[in-house]
Amino acid sequence: MNHPHINEPHDHALDACFLGPYGENDALLEKMMLEFLRDHVYWRRNFHPEDPPAIATATAQHPDYLAFESRMRRELHQLSAALKKSVPFHSPRYMGHMVSDLLLPGLAAQMLTLPYNPNNVSEEAAPVTVDMEVQVGLQLARMLGYPHDPEKPACAFGHVTSGGSLANFQALRLALSLKAFPVALRAAQVPELGLPDEDWEAFNLPASRVIDLLEQWQAWLALQPGHERHRWQQRVQDARIEQLGLAAFFEEHPTLRVPVVLAPVTAHYSWSKGMKMLGLGRRQLRLVATDGMRMDPKALQLVLDECIRARQPVLMCVAILGSTEYGTIDPVDAILDARLQSRARGLDFSVHVDAAWGGYLATLFRREDGSLRSRKDMTGEFRTFPTQRVHAAFAALADTDTTTVDPHKLGYLPYGAGAFVCRDHRAMALLAERADYVFHRTTPGSYLQRYRNLGQFIPEGSKSGAAAAAVYVTHKVLPLDHLHFGRLPHATVRAAELFLACARRFAREISEHLHVMVPFTPDSNLVCVALNPRGNTRVAVANAYVRELHENLRIDPTRPLQLKEFFGSMTSLQPGMLGPHETARILDALHLDLDSLGDHEDNDCLLILRHTLMNPYLIDHENDISYIERYFEFLGRRVRMLASLEMAAAS
Repeated sequence: MNHPHINEPHDHALDACFLGPYGENDALLEKMMLEFLRDHVYWRRNFHPEDPPAIATATAQHPDYLAFESRMRRELHQLSAALKKSVPFHSPRYMGHMVSDLLLPGLAAQMLTLPYNPNNVSEEAAPVTVDMEVQVGLQLARMLGYPHDPEKPACAFGHVTSGGSLANFQALRLALSLKAFPVALRAAQVPELGLPDEDWEAFNLPASRVIDLLEQWQAWLALQPGHERHRWQQRVQDARIEQLGLAAFFEEHPTLRVPVVLAPVTAHYSWSKGMKMLGLGRRQLRLVATDGMRMDPKALQLVLDECIRARQPVLMCVAILGSTEYGTIDPVDAILDARLQSRARGLDFSVHVDAAWGGYLATLFRREDGSLRSRKDMTGEFRTFPTQRVHAAFAALADTDTTTVDPHKLGYLPYGAGAFVCRDHRAMALLAERADYVFHRTTPGSYLQRYRNLGQFIPEGSKSGAAAAAVYVTHKVLPLDHLHFGRLPHATVRAAELFLACARRFAREISEHLHVMVPFTPDSNLVCVALNPRGNTRVAVANAYVRELHENLRIDPTRPLQLKEFFGSMTSLQPGMLGPHETARILDALHLDLDSLGDHEDNDCLLILRHTLMNPYLIDHENDISYIERYFEFLGRRVRMLASLEMAAAS
């Protein structure tokens, strides 16, 4: 191989990070797990060594014991055999969905923690891992550019979730609480707070102003005599949207309409689910047009103008930092600018970043001291990444309100480990619940003490502390900056740049048989490829061709995994998402007739191949192998074979 990516020095620091495509680090993992299993056993034995063993040594020879052991071994062996049909995420031959091999620190930390079975609902059930989870929130806040010093009032807060969907739901909950709280204060007629004169104005206060009001309310309440304090507390509580419910709240405030949520058409389906779960309804989710599968700021401004004219409240605008299908990154900076303009006209809303996929790319933009790297500092490390547009989006993260990040995606950690982070933790008081059998009635003053009763502030009740331990330990071993954790996304972005170059070369080499294009220049480490057989003009035929290729790339549980050379995924380009200009551009480049799109229910979109490039060993410097180039060689063989079969059938 003579590609410059192959000739780069090998980063040996990554070699200890994973079990490895070939299980190369098995001895390391086995040594650690044996050491910590023994350590766990010694902990049990030394808890109260004066207590006698409850299970007699001779029990291991009892027929019932042996029968149970036999059944357990049989079922576990069957499970082990069945799991051999699992997806080989660890292999550089896998370029399918958003998952790869697991980082050893996280895998070992999770396995180590599981026997202790901490429940991160409160410190009483998880005195160690609750603190770790709160620290994870601060680690992620630093990565995003949020305030992360718990000694300062406006510090960020984050927590681990089962995945990005629940984190997005938490963002909706918090945004609605912030928006409705000043209206509740007005309804309760709380004096001395300088509340707006109208519900509309109260419903459109910036989050920072709402947090100020919350603190003023808490301070005013603390000065009231005991019986008065309880009366005012109940009065405000009875007026809150959380107490009344959506229907009663808006019935009591007839000048207000149920707010909408704005998101690009590329938004994950979890936003639809979240709107339904919160009771807002799917109809209140307004999808904004995109430009190149990135939210179009002009289209957003048109929607906001319409909302201002109609006095339609906006709860939140969602920016996608790495769309699920295409890895594209929305212009976060432009969305924040649009909010500033709308705020001046009386319409305000939360800005949430759904960075479930692209969140950990932010490590590439962070120095060791947490400051932002300039684009000039970064461009020498890549061919084109980051573009000015992408750098501006990541630089703007610090000014957003809330963010979703998934450690179980580009954090290379076990499922399920998503995360929710908000810029100012003081807002979380609006979500607090009380359960006397779990939480103390008095909340301690310090930041860390406050969130030790974690279950008060999060959607879940019982939740595993092992996932939090996995994330925490990984971030300690690989701090979230470009010199440490950033080496992982660095390798994969370089791989994506190589993939793009190989795709363009493949398009030239295979042009006798196939039209090939990359529909969107990748913003991250996810690259799509669109294909159409030469001479064909119908979308239906192109889709059938892509399905045929994908049959050789998809998991087939009925056949041995080893029969598959590579694994990839498939997605679609839909005209409603693309818009007329982009649809025409892509179909024209593929020599497809625009009129053939949608002439049948099975071809109302264009199918394309989708490649998630997470594995850091896609370019194997040690053995001088590029699995990316091998993939395109494989694809070329399949294309030529299909062409030969077609010619044989025609003759």
